[in-house]
Order: sequence, then C-alpha cells, then structure tokens
Amino acid sequence: MAVEVRLSREMRLIDVTMIGVGAMIGAGIFVLTGIAAGVAGPALLVVFLLNGLIALLTAMAYAELGGAIHGAGGGYLWIKQSLPDPSGFLAGWMDWFAHAVACSLYALGFGAYFREAMAVAGFHDIQTPIFPVEIWLAVGACAVFAYINFRGAAEAGKAGNVVTIGKIAIIGAFIAAGLWTMAQKTGWQGSFSPFMTNGLGGVFAAMGLTFIAFEGYEIIAQTSEEVEDPKRNIPRAVFLSLLIVIPIYLLVAFVAIGAVTPPAGMSVTEYLGQEKEVALVAAANQFMVGGGIVILVGGLLSTVSALNATIYSSSRVAFAMARDASLPQAVARVHPTRGTPHIAILVSTVLIVGMAVALPIEDVAAAASVMFLLLFGGVNIALIRLRKQRPDLDRGYKVPFVPVTPIIAIVAMLFVAVFMFVGYPLAWLATALWIVAGWAFYMMYSRKRETVFQARTSWMERIERDEYRVLVALADMDSLPSLMETALAIAKPNNGEVVAVTVVEVPDGEPIMAGMALPRGVEARLDAAVQFGRERGIEVRPVVEIGRRISHALVQAAREADCNFLVLGQPRQRSLLDQLVPSVADLVLKNAPCQVAIVYGVLDRANISRVVVPVTKAANATLAARLAPAFGAWFDAAVRPVTVVDPALSEADAAQRTADAQALLAEAELEQPIEVLRRADVARGLLRGIARGDVVLIGAPTSGPLVPLLGITLPALIASRKRNSVIVVSAVREHRARRLDDVFFSRK
Repeated sequence: MAVEVRLSREMRLIDVTMIGVGAMIGAGIFVLTGIAAGVAGPALLVVFLLNGLIALLTAMAYAELGGAIHGAGGGYLWIKQSLPDPSGFLAGWMDWFAHAVACSLYALGFGAYFREAMAVAGFHDIQTPIFPVEIWLAVGACAVFAYINFRGAAEAGKAGNVVTIGKIAIIGAFIAAGLWTMAQKTGWQGSFSPFMTNGLGGVFAAMGLTFIAFEGYEIIAQTSEEVEDPKRNIPRAVFLSLLIVIPIYLLVAFVAIGAVTPPAGMSVTEYLGQEKEVALVAAANQFMVGGGIVILVGGLLSTVSALNATIYSSSRVAFAMARDASLPQAVARVHPTRGTPHIAILVSTVLIVGMAVALPIEDVAAAASVMFLLLFGGVNIALIRLRKQRPDLDRGYKVPFVPVTPIIAIVAMLFVAVFMFVGYPLAWLATALWIVAGWAFYMMYSRKRETVFQARTSWMERIERDEYRVLVALADMDSLPSLMETALAIAKPNNGEVVAVTVVEVPDGEPIMAGMALPRGVEARLDAAVQFGRERGIEVRPVVEIGRRISHALVQAAREADCNFLVLGQPRQRSLLDQLVPSVADLVLKNAPCQVAIVYGVLDRANISRVVVPVTKAANATLAARLAPAFGAWFDAAVRPVTVVDPALSEADAAQRTADAQALLAEAELEQPIEVLRRADVARGLLRGIARGDVVLIGAPTSGPLVPLLGITLPALIASRKRNSVIVVSAVREHRARRLDDVFFSRK
C-alpha cells in the first residue's frame, strides 16, 4: 500500500520570512563582498542593485507558484509538473548540485574566517599537508555538520530566527559605524571614482559571482508544505525577505567602499579584492573598535548557520527525488532511531567536500550561481506553461504581464550565465559535467521508475475537482471500525471518498523529519482502513500527517485535502488538571474548516436497529437531522426523531415545543413524525428513551451555561453504559470558543 506522508503546516509568516532573510543575509555577503568589489570596482552598488532586480523578477514566479502549489520541492516540483521529461528530473538534479555547491562556498568561507580567528588568537602560518589549513577546516566543518544533521539537530526550534536576528544586528552595527565614519571623513566621494573601473564586463562578471547571495527566497518555496496558509504567506514572505535584504546589501557595499582608507598606491576596491573573503573584517577594523572581531563572529555565525542549512537543504532535495523514484530508494531511507535521511546526507556531503577541495572559492561561487541561474530560468518557463495548463489553480498572487515578465527574467539570467563562461570556465565545466551526468543517469535509471510522483499528481487533481471528501482520524485499531463506519456512512450518499489519517506527533526539540520513521502499527492501521473501505465499495486514501500538535495536524490535513467532514474518536477521560487545558477534540471543534463528527462508544453494526435523533434547540440539531437518513440507510436501521418536553409545561407550551421540533425536521427535509418524551431533565429523558443498540445522532450545542469540571458530558455518559454509541456532529462555524466538555453536561 502506498501511504502518503505529509508534514503538518505549523510555520508562521515571520518564521518563513526569517528563513529567506537568514539564507540571503548570510555567508554570501560576508564571503563575496570583497571578491566582487575587486571584480566590479565601486560599481559593486550597481551589481547588487541589478541582481536584486533580477532576483525580484524570478521571486514573482516563486511567489505565484509557491502560493498555488503547496508541496515540498519548490522549483523542482513545478518544472516536473509543467515540462516534459526529463526536464523535471534535471531540475531536481541541478537543484541538488546548486545547494551542494553553495554549501561548499560556505564551508570555504568558514575555513577562511576560522583561519583569521586563529591568527587573532596568535596562531599564524599554520602549515598542513596536501591542502592549506582553511581547506582542512572546511572539510572538517562539512563532516561536523553532516554529523549534526544526522543527529537531527538541524531543526532546533526557533534557534534559526535568533541566529538571523544576530546576523542582522552585526551587519546593522557595521553599516551604522561605516556611515558615521563617512560623515566625519572628507573626500570619501573619491572612493567611488572612477565608478566602473573594469567596465560593464566587470559588472556582469560580479553579478554572476554574487547571484548566489540572492537565492534565499527559493528556500521559502521549499517550505510550503509546512507553512500555515501558504496561499497568502508564501508570496508575502518572498517579497518581505527581498525588501529587507536588498537595501542591506546596498548599504554594506556603500560603507565598505566609502568608509575604508586603502594602503598607499591602491584603490579601495583593489584593497577589498585583495582581502577576498575576509574583506569585511579588514574594513571593520578601520572604523569600529574591535570591529574585526565582531565581523569575524558574524562571519563564523553566518557560515556555520548557512553550512548547516545547506547540508540540510541539499540532502532534502536528494531525499525528495528519491521519494519520487528519481534517485535510488536507498537515498530516501530514514534512520530508524534518528529519524533523518542519513544516506541522502552522506551522498550530499561527499559532493560538497569534493567541490570544496577541487575548485577555488571564486569558481565554487560561480558554479553555484550558474546552476541557480539555469534553475530559475526553468522556473520562469514553468510559470508561463502553468498559466496555460492550469488556469484553475487558486493563486494568491499573480505575476503581472505574463509572459513578458518571465521572459525578461529568463533573458537577463541567461545573459549573466553565458557571460560568466568567459571569467569562470572551471565553473561552467563543473556545471556541464554535472548536467551530462544527470542526463545519463536519467536515461539509464530514473526514466522507468518515476511512478510515485504520478500517483501524487493524480491525487492532487482529484482534490482540485472539488469532490466530496471525508477525513477520518485513526488513533488506534480498537476505534477504527466505529470511526470508519461513521466516515463511510457520510461519504456513501455523496459519492465521496474517505481520507484515513494517522498523525505522528513529534515532540518539540526533535527534528520534524523524525516522524518519517513511522512508529510500529501505523501502516497496519492504515492498511486495515483501506481494506475496510474496499470491502464496502468506497475508496480510502491513506495519509500520514507529521506534526508537533495532533489537533493542529488534523485541522491542517482537513484543510489541505479540502474535506467536507472530519471524523474523530471521543476525547479520552482526563484528570482534573488535564481539563484545565483544551483537549484534541476541543481544538478540532474550534478550528476545523469543515463539519465534524465525534464518535463515542463502539458502533456494533450487527446490533444496530435504530438511529435516534434528539431534536433540541442546538444550532447543530438540523445537521444531525439531515444526516439521519444516511446513517439509517448505511446501517439498514429505522430513523427515530425524539424530543424531550418538560411535563410541567402547559399543554399550549408543550404543543408549541413539539411544533418547533417538527418544523426543524421539516427544515432538515426529514419527513417523519417526532416522538415526544415527557421528562423534566433532558439528559435523563433521553437515557430512558433509548433502547440497547440504538445509535444516538445528536447536534453539538453552541451555547449554554458553563459546567463544573467534575461533570460528565451526555455522550460520554451514554457510551459509558456500553449499550449505545453516540455520534456528535457540528457544522462549520466561525467561532468555536466553547470547549467540548462544556456541552452535553449531565450529572451522574
């Protein structure tokens, strides 16, 4: 059985924006500013501005597609959906390489910054065999962070946000000190003249070299499977991240050139180019007290976080390709105890180390930029194709002037990529060899094995056809028959399908990918659900939802599958202390985007003779009455509407109460006489009015007084007698503020 495994959407707008900002304001700006200044001269400002504009053009495509197609994979996924084979495979192959080479750049940057830190500490001119010390430091850093990723520490809570804020603070201090120095300095304007010391060729070469520093918004789209409301939040995060980053890059370039005094006989940009990856350290030493140490800390922090993140992202691209059968299935293996894709991490680390050792840092940066330029060109082509192929997609943002805007982006990126062939032939050679190797691998291995992706695509298309769908939450084998009977009874008259979901809860502090190592019994439970539905002629789709909160994962699963109904089991019996916080059922009732059914007790199909529908003043009583015929037909049982009337009421009031109840049945199109039970207490009247084997189908109240914590709900009371089962139904409401334990109260 093919089980779909999905990640629960728990990331907020601020979280995903900080991911993009952290990826862009990272090692790139610390490592590449000096190198690019030596190539372009003061026109480095133009380099960052033009790269920002090109990035913005492609970011529009990422905003539209990332907000409309919600799945892990980003550009790889979109190209695979819109372009013929092997375009999708090559997009993933290139994406994997691009992230791996970017990681090599950050590893080399870490080595250079750590070498400087050692020099500050008094360790100068350390000699090492075969490679310089910074190369060995880079290799060691790759090994360390590969092990950290294997251990599962790549997703340690909100630490990434803290690191990003720290990097921004350090860069902010650098900019502020530089502007202050320029305000006190006379003749700083001369540092910008001549402006284009190496002409337009220098500008274009530096653009290609530094383009990698602007690709962080691509990572935002790769998180769309875990983002709350991706239709709105992915486009917002993409544009917010660029709005933050581009001005910071321009200000860093401005103060690095304007505030620095070069040695005699050298221009500022020649001096920065000579200092290469540690140019910002040299600059900060001139106009900040202890500035070099501060930038060293920032550079180490940035390279470390970027190194960790790109080992993670490159291994996850390989993992996603293996999950789609594009790479060997071994690459998709998840470690049984660590919950991490250890084989994908290993092969990605080998690729990263190989590039770090084989190429100079400039060519490593250029190779990564070339690959991202080609990949982003493919994404813009996918945007044009999907506008024609999938006009029905629910797009939260639409790129203006399609196809003109993406064509301009494609032409600009191809121009920069081709121009780089002159300055960085080694980078192009590495890129070309990787693409040729990918083509050969596809033809010999992947072409006949890409079946998993096709299954997922067909599932997504069924969802977008707006079919009727019931989601059933399965927590254990004992409750499975009752929950499946309920879900199938609702789906059958609507010609609907059932989505059987099991939530794998991952505690805070553990990597979310730990849930990929499915606990024992999960697949067997879903197998049983599929078989249960098959025997009754209804399709059941098995899904594993991985999240940190069961209630949140269920709500997100219902929203993701566009479900009409969500079925779950009764809340477990809880202690007095537990009742002070909402239960899973409480939170689902409050937030579910669809109708909800909660099943109490055991539905014994063989012994069900009647479906009893209590007609009350509850807003959901109409929903219960409308569902009654479906349950009656499913269980081949009679439908019996009842209402409880206080015997103390006058004949006129009692008659009016009965007439109101009958009117509610008419509104629900349940044309059946109502049975009146004369009891003072509604709960006791209902208990006395139901016989063994009756199924009670009742609407959830939405108002009423609060009840003592030590009370018991009516459905739980009925089910506790083990004579009847109860199905509580609730319609979609904007506010479900009351807790489930606050309704259906009855004293024992």
